[in-house]
Amino acid sequence: MPPPPPQPPYGAPYGPAPLSPADEKMWATLIHVGGIFFGFVPALVGYLALRDRGPFVRAHAATALNFQLTVMIAAFAGMVLLFLLVGAFVLIAVVIVDLIFSIIAAVKASQGQWYRYPLTITFVR
Repeated sequence: MPPPPPQPPYGAPYGPAPLSPADEKMWATLIHVGGIFFGFVPALVGYLALRDRGPFVRAHAATALNFQLTVMIAAFAGMVLLFLLVGAFVLIAVVIVDLIFSIIAAVKASQGQWYRYPLTITFVR
């Protein structure tokens, strides 16, 4: 009979291993860039999968998720306003704002800086 596997020392953490600072920056950057192409899905997946792996990636995933949900609400409002012929301008503005702010956030994340999107409703902390 083989010996039992060694036990971790008393008080050792049992959660997922923390990411290195370089990995946190990479994942945070990918979450912001993914929002440009796939909406809120990369931010949601990143938040659920990486929130316990480091404070930097958690903060960026949460802020990206909040921003992408706000963009989704604004796009829905723009679609409703299409009947008043104002919605086209709202939708164009939403796409431009999403693109610009997501690029700014991705650059800040890749530089290791904290970033909060302006004009964002806070759903997730």
